[in-house]
Amino acid sequence: MAEFIDFVRKLPSPEYLATWGPYLYVLLTAIVFAETGLLFGFFLPGDSLLFAAGVLVAAGDLDIVLLNVLLISAAIAGDTLGYWIGRKTGPRIFTKEKSFFFNPDHLRWTREFYERHGGKTIIIARFVPIARTFAPVVAGVGAMNYRRFVAYNVLGGIGWVTSLTLLGWALGNVGWVRRHIDLVVLAIIIASISPGIVEWLRHRARQRSRGASSPAGMSGTKTVSGSSSRTLPCTTSTTTPMTSPIPPDHQPQARKLNPIDPAHP
Repeated sequence: MAEFIDFVRKLPSPEYLATWGPYLYVLLTAIVFAETGLLFGFFLPGDSLLFAAGVLVAAGDLDIVLLNVLLISAAIAGDTLGYWIGRKTGPRIFTKEKSFFFNPDHLRWTREFYERHGGKTIIIARFVPIARTFAPVVAGVGAMNYRRFVAYNVLGGIGWVTSLTLLGWALGNVGWVRRHIDLVVLAIIIASISPGIVEWLRHRARQRSRGASSPAGMSGTKTVSGSSSRTLPCTTSTTTPMTSPIPPDHQPQARKLNPIDPAHP
């Protein structure tokens, strides 16, 4: 386990990535796919990895076109896998037992994030660690219209990958950046996790507020209302039902679920 943690820690380093030689494209593609598509991939570096890859483009170790084609494809495929994981498992994934590689609290936090921002969460979450992994899963659980999901997925994947690899490519030729690459990568990491920390703090504050204002002992289930409904496990004490005004034409008849509002722009 210590070796694996050390491997993850070194991933955002351009010097370390360069040691992979001809296998670097495979490594980068696999990491991006795992972080966006596999539930246990939430701890993998994303923004800093893409920036470091751009720095290697500036050094002549990678081709910018091939790099972006591979990583955009991996990002889109990863989100697509996440969507179908959520679509097939349904709300029971929110009650999945906590383990070293999976924390259901991350899903619940992402669900709240989704409820506030609607379908465009698929784009916004690309730049927010943890949400980047779980947003497509939540979209699948809520049976978000697949065509809308694909549109957000493609736009988000292109914007996320190209913005960070091009930034690394542009700054990789700056002398000060090359001399202080570790500090720059650290700044990228801090900038990428800051929105997630803020959202998590807000999530905790809302939980405490609901707990303080709800009658003691109120627990059990939350009823999702709309043209179709399904009962979800209650994760906090509340008497307020979660509503989901999704148009009927966006709700598959075979599924009786809508814990979120994917139709909200």
